[in-house]
This record gives sequence, structure tokens and C-alpha cells, in this order.
Amino acid sequence: MERGLARCGLLLSIFILGLLLCGRNAPAAVLDHQALAGMIVPPYALGEPINDKGVWTLLNSGGAEAGYVFETGPLAPLPGFSGAPINMLVTIDRDGRFLDIRLLSHNEPIFVSGLGEAPLRAFLEQYRGHSIREPLVVGTPYGEAGNGSDLVYLDGVTKATASVRIAHESILAATLDVVREKMQGVVSGPPVHPDPAVDEVLDWPTLVERGLVRNLTVTNAALDAAFGKTIWAHDDPEAAADPEGLFLDLWAVDIGPPAIARAVLDDESLADLQRLARISPDDEPILLIEAGRHGLVSPDFVRNTAPDRLAAEQDGLPVALRDADLAVETRTGVPLGTTMLLRIDRRLGFDPTRDWTLSAQAVRMHGMLKPEVGSVHFPLVLRADPAFFSRPVVAAALAPWQAALADRKWDLAALGVLLTGLLAAVGPGMHRLAQPATLRPARLALLALVVVFVGWWGQGQLSIVTPLAVLRTAVDGGSLTVLLYDPFSLLIWGAAILGFVLWGRGLFCGWLCPFGAMQEFAHHVGRLLRLPQWNPSPVWDSRLKAGAWLALAGLLAVAVLAPEKAETAAEIEPFKTAITTLFQREWYYVAYAGFWLLLAMVTFKGFCRYVCPLGALMAIGGLLRLRRWIPRRAECGSPCQLCRVRCPYGAIRKTGEIAYSQCFQCLDCVSIHDDGAQCVPLVLARRKSAPSPRAARA
Repeated sequence: MERGLARCGLLLSIFILGLLLCGRNAPAAVLDHQALAGMIVPPYALGEPINDKGVWTLLNSGGAEAGYVFETGPLAPLPGFSGAPINMLVTIDRDGRFLDIRLLSHNEPIFVSGLGEAPLRAFLEQYRGHSIREPLVVGTPYGEAGNGSDLVYLDGVTKATASVRIAHESILAATLDVVREKMQGVVSGPPVHPDPAVDEVLDWPTLVERGLVRNLTVTNAALDAAFGKTIWAHDDPEAAADPEGLFLDLWAVDIGPPAIARAVLDDESLADLQRLARISPDDEPILLIEAGRHGLVSPDFVRNTAPDRLAAEQDGLPVALRDADLAVETRTGVPLGTTMLLRIDRRLGFDPTRDWTLSAQAVRMHGMLKPEVGSVHFPLVLRADPAFFSRPVVAAALAPWQAALADRKWDLAALGVLLTGLLAAVGPGMHRLAQPATLRPARLALLALVVVFVGWWGQGQLSIVTPLAVLRTAVDGGSLTVLLYDPFSLLIWGAAILGFVLWGRGLFCGWLCPFGAMQEFAHHVGRLLRLPQWNPSPVWDSRLKAGAWLALAGLLAVAVLAPEKAETAAEIEPFKTAITTLFQREWYYVAYAGFWLLLAMVTFKGFCRYVCPLGALMAIGGLLRLRRWIPRRAECGSPCQLCRVRCPYGAIRKTGEIAYSQCFQCLDCVSIHDDGAQCVPLVLARRKSAPSPRAARA
């Protein structure tokens, strides 16, 4: 046993070390001229490189400079959901208008093993024709046609909101960097951050006196004047009735510096700001207080999105505003009014210590059935005191795999605890776990955790897609670095490989597969409903199990001969529908996944036993098993057949021998083996050893 553990530990160590060395020696590099030239949309052509960050000139058909071509990854390596950046190729003209955006590489789980890349590519097509000077946001307009908002909306992707938003922010950050430097001569350095070492005792009057708080007031008369000589001049009766009343009484203050935040927010709100994760370390929090009629947003506004009645710009380029969705209370002496806490991502090039403009939009509508919308803007120039900020020294960026590890460190820690507990339970603690009173409740509790945490939360459902991608990469001579971008799934793969050596396929198929766990729960529901159970005869069971091997062989053939069809062929797995997207897909995918769950109510784990290509691959991996870990007795198989009859997987032969390639490690046979009330040899031995009634009377 100890020798086997040492061998499997060495195997796992070599596996992980090899991947880490692969990641260390294969940093993401910018594409060369040959790789990029074919991606440029005619009639344009690729020019010469401008720097070593993947920025190139764009040439028109006459050979003159017409814009720029650049990768987002080197310029804006914002970590995606997987921890790795989404790299795209952006083409803009000299006015900052998007000519084309192409997806180069990513490792977002929802698109890799869920929806496929088509929705992401369709999302990127929306940028064509828009300008970086437009306030582009991802989402849906508020109310009818956006109610006159200046925001330009791009349709997101259902179930992929976070990944799409990261792609959008990467595009904005990289494009703004190029436009500022190449078109405006503004070189962006590392973003400034509030300096916690600056500690002053401040109050509201002091903030106002030092210009750390700015105020903008607009009377109703000024509002009417702004709409004067337009069709909207008389469409605000409230303004006409009270010309001296305030339409806008706006206070704005940057509360990123702790000393300023303490002067503005009460103790509870200050604690919330510091404790809650609504404001990330990369966000600059701007507090707005409005005491007039403006209200900051329209009645249809949705929290935690871009405010539809506010806009901002710096250096003539839009600044992305976003509601922090955090209600705050202010200290005594601070003006009362409607409050809103905005957050601005400094990684997009925003510098609060330089002049920037916040604009409040006033909207009027003329007409009844199809009203015409008109608007005016009232600007407020803001600038934070540089004394409250520091500009960090540029440090070497983390490699993508290191960033992925850092981004999911808590998920990985929780998964590590789960895997350690599972290995201890099915390893040294197997016989205690297999006790009849313990096995079922403990197993169901752990399987529920696997579905919710490993599957839905962690997106750790392993798929045949990964081995197929590895195969294709090996054939093409590519790098396996991409595996490191999803450390959560990689850790589960490591556990599965360890399981091959110790138990065979059973550790993953029986304990760590979220969809397998869902089928097992469906089976128990079927039993509770007293549904009739249908199981094929042993002969047909053996024949049907060939289906998984045929599915695996077919997928391997597709991966080698028609790799562009591999993603479609992999839909034979219902994992994407049931786990990755939580059934948020087209009806036929949902129906397919639902079929297998409904079948599991009457036929135990039909998909796992008869179709799953990943299960077939796991059975091949199980050939690495070093021991026969299921205890047997001489009487097993002859004459006792109890374990074979009760095995729901058909993994026990008539001889009592275990077919480990079919064993899912449910431990039912171990429970029977150890139970003196169930194991037939133990029952017979006990009866033989017990004195007969006649001998007892004597």
C-alpha cells in the first residue's frame, strides 16, 4: 500500500510539474506579421510594428497609414473568469472607429465547455462601426429606446455576463491606451491608487474649501434657457412654475482616499465600503449627492449598471461609469439628497488626479404617441488632489497561469479541503464510511456538494472536450499551457489521475462527476415515487456498455479528421446543459439532458453506463490501478451472489471477481462484505458457531 502511494504520488508530481514548467517556459507572445496579416479586413493591410506590445499600423489600399491594429492581451491583461486574459485583435481607424474585432484566444469556461465560441464572436461583431469616443456599455436600454440616454448599448450573452463584460473592458482599456498615446500624445502610466498612508482629519467644510468636493447647481430658469428655441422649450411645466427652484444641485466627491471617506461617510457606511466587495482595489469610488429634481438616473434605471442620466470623459474620451449598488449614509453636516456611489475602473486609463468632466443629462420629451426626445448636458469639472494618491512602481505582470491561481485561490482551497476529505474517507476510512448506517447519508451529502460546489459554482465538470483538445494540440505541436488557465478543473483532473492508480475510474465517476451525481439523485427520486425500475438483462447490459466505447472512438476520429466539428460532436455529453449553463440553452439541448435524468429515475445511471465517452476514457485510465482494493472472500461468487445481484453497475462477475473497469466505487459491496447481518458467509459462520437449542438445554 505504501509503495503504491509513493508511486502514484510521484506520477501526480511529475504531471503537475510538467504543466508548471510548460507554463513557465511558454509565456504569451504577441503575434508576428505572418500570423496577423491574414486577419486584416480588406481593403486594409497590416503595416509595421509600433512597439513590442502588439501594436501595428494599419494601411489603406494606397499604402497610407489608416489606423492601428493591436492585441488586447499585452495592452490590457484583465483576468477573465478563468484567471487568464481574453485576447482579441482590434482594428481601428485614425478617428478611433472600430473596423473589426477578432477573437484570438481565451479560456472562459462558459465558452470553452458551455455555449461554444459562436456567441462570443457574435458579440464582438457589434463593435464594428462604433467609435471609442461613444459611451459603449453592455446591457439593455432602460425603458423605451433608452429614454434619451447617451449610452450606446451592446447586447450581452445570456449566462456569460461576467465573461462578456471582461471582454468589453479589455477592448476599451486597450483601445483607449492606443488612442491616448498615438492620437492624443498622452502616455498612460500605471494607474494611481489612494494612498492609505495619507491621514488627515477632515470635515465637510474643509473639503469644500480645499476643492476636494465640487458642486454644480442649475436652476429651472437655466434649464429652460438651455432648451430655449427648441421644440422642447415648454415641455417642463414644473420648471416654468418655479424658475428659481433648483433642477440640479449636485455634489461630487472622490472618496477613494480613506481620509476623505472618513470625513463624508458615517461609521457604518465606511465599514461597508471597506468590507464589502462592491468596490474592487482597481475601482475609484465617486460619491454623488443630488438635492434637486434631476435624480441622477431615470425611473427605469437598474442598479449595478451604467447610470443613464450621467456621463463622464477625460482627454475627450468617455469614462465608463458604473453604479456600485451600495447604499451609504453621510455624516452630519453633509448636504442631504439622493446619493449614488459610482465606481470607475482605473485599469481603463482613468486618472482621478487629472481633470475629468462629469455631465448630468437633462431629458425632455415632446409629443404624446411617439414623443421626440431632446437632451442637454450640464458639465462639472473634477480633479482629485494628487497628494492623496500614489503611483505604484510598475511590477512584472503575473503569468496567466499564476494570475489564474491567484484569482481562484479560495475556490481552490475549498476544493483542496473537499478532495482531502474524500480521499481520506474512501481510502483509510473506507470501512467506516461503508457502514450501513453511514454510507447512504454521507454519500448523498457529498454528492450534493459535488453538484452545487464543484459543478454549478466551480464549473469543475470534467468533459471529453479537454482530452480531445490535448490530443489536437499534441498533433499540431502546440502548447498545453492553456490547461493551467483553469486550475480548478486541473485539480480535479489531478485527483482523477490519482484515483486511477489507487482505485481505477471509480473516484471520479462515482464521487466527483456532477452530472453522475445528478443522475444518482434522480434515481433516488424515482425510488421515492415508486416508479418501476427497468434494467437490461446481463447480456444486453454487456452489449449496451459498448456504446460508451463507440462514442469515444467516434469523438477521437472527429477530433483528428474534422476538428472543426469536434465541439458539436461533444454535445453527446449533456454536461454543458445541466452543469455549465444550468439548463439555460435551446430547448433541444435541455430536452436531451432532461431525457437522461428522467431515464435515471428508472434505469440507474444509464448515460454513465452506456454512452459516456469520458467514462470510457476513465476506464482506460483505470488500467493504471495498482491493487485490488475491494475485499473478497472465498465464498464470493460460489455460492454467494448477493453483491453481484445488488451491484447497480453490473461490475461483479458470477465468479465474484470485480470488473474494476465498470466499478464506480459506490462501496455497496464493501458495506455488504463488512456487515454480519448481510454478508451470507458471515451469517452462515455465525449460525455454525452458535450453539444449537438442544445443546443449550443440555
